[in-house]
Amino acid sequence: MIGILNQPSRTYQGQFGEYTITKDDRLEVIIYRAGLVLAAVSFAIASNLFFLQGEAAIPAITPLFALFSLGLGVSLYFIHIYMKPLHRLLQVFWAIGTIATIAIAFQANEPLAQYIYNHPLTLFGTGFTFAALTGIFFKEAACFNRAETKILTPIVPLLLLGHMTGIIPVEMEQVLLGIWSIGFSVFAIRKMTQEIDPDIGDKSVFAYLKTEAAKTS
Repeated sequence: MIGILNQPSRTYQGQFGEYTITKDDRLEVIIYRAGLVLAAVSFAIASNLFFLQGEAAIPAITPLFALFSLGLGVSLYFIHIYMKPLHRLLQVFWAIGTIATIAIAFQANEPLAQYIYNHPLTLFGTGFTFAALTGIFFKEAACFNRAETKILTPIVPLLLLGHMTGIIPVEMEQVLLGIWSIGFSVFAIRKMTQEIDPDIGDKSVFAYLKTEAAKTS
């Protein structure tokens, strides 16, 4: 990790001119990936506890969800997305989902996961958190053509909408949850082994878009 940060700055030819990758750029990517790992590990532990222990594991899911949401929030702050409005939209989704989940947790008379499961319409609030996560999966699928994110992008909304409407059997929900947990873990592991600089993107595009936005403001 220190070795990566100590690498010299490197200049690339971008779409709109030359740009330089600095130590700060690489640090942002490392933090982005660390947030994803925290979210993925928390999600995997919660899923495995549920599969292994059933309802006995439900109280432990609440703090794990908090860690998942924290990691996701960190990643959404440091993620590099060319379209700033989309970046802000995903952050807003995360904020709505976080606020809604906290409100649900405070008024629920049973563990958070159990209450949300028994009251599917609460996903109109908490679901925004997972919509933000789906946005990351979509971005990674579009930018890096990752198979696991191509699978996760439709599975997450399918599972949530299926549960909200009650059209997916419980057994199928468990299968989709298992695929989600495994796919998310694979994605996080692969991100940690990916080269840093490609994750930063073409900084000349960011500069161009910023200039164009200033012209229209």
